[in-house]
Amino acid sequence: MWQAEQVRQRLASLYPGITVNVLGVPGPDDGARATGCERSTMIKDLEAAMAEGRADLAVHALKNLPSEVSPGFTIAGITAREDPRDAFVSSRFRSLDEMPEGAVIGTSSMRRHAQLRERRPSLVVKPLRGDIEARLRALESGRCDALIVAASSLKRAGFGSRIGMLLEPDESLPAPGQGALAVECRSDRPELVAALARLGDPATTLATAAERAFSRVLGDTATAPLAAYAEWEEGALWLRGLIASPSGKELLRGERDAEVDDVEGAQALGRELADEFLARGAARLLSA
Repeated sequence: MWQAEQVRQRLASLYPGITVNVLGVPGPDDGARATGCERSTMIKDLEAAMAEGRADLAVHALKNLPSEVSPGFTIAGITAREDPRDAFVSSRFRSLDEMPEGAVIGTSSMRRHAQLRERRPSLVVKPLRGDIEARLRALESGRCDALIVAASSLKRAGFGSRIGMLLEPDESLPAPGQGALAVECRSDRPELVAALARLGDPATTLATAAERAFSRVLGDTATAPLAAYAEWEEGALWLRGLIASPSGKELLRGERDAEVDDVEGAQALGRELADEFLARGAARLLSA
């Protein structure tokens, strides 16, 4: 709902005089929200609202949206990226390195779990599901000593002040699309597609196209310990990727850069890096 409100405000500023209402579509309870099955169900419910004419568009966190959208729908715009980094949140410790052996850190992501296990194997990493408020309540109740969550989620929900430190990509490589919002609509409404395209940010669109292409080749599953992050460096797109075993004991890292002018070029960059990972044994780690 926070994400939808942001897009509503942006549309109102782009098109003065129009009325944009937010339709709440019921989702799963906090305990189930992080599962891949529940995410898929939520997306289908939003698409059903558009197919039935109850809604004109849907707003998604891009990292939760499959790289292949459902037939009859299209991503009309990808917004400028919010902070893509992971954030450390704790009431007891100022940083991840300050946490003692045996301290408990909560996260909803296998990607974060694997990278934490590599960096701080003496910590206890606890699976923690639910939305941002649910996870903050778990922290405050003492179920864990710290959290690792997406900085963009905290900031969009008004909890940016809770961030103790930001983890740079070389410390915790983000998920494909992390920090960006995707605006989806029916593909048979060209005038709406064109109107929503003004929400898109070209630099973010190309960067996330490379990340999502990397993920697509490697199985496109939100539950795998997979990371990909692309950023612009001196006019070239620099893509970094990571695949890990569930335990975090084995990690594959790689990177590739290219001069990219369009989505096709960005996707080619992502596929090339994914093919390199497959040649290095990524399929074995993913199958685990």
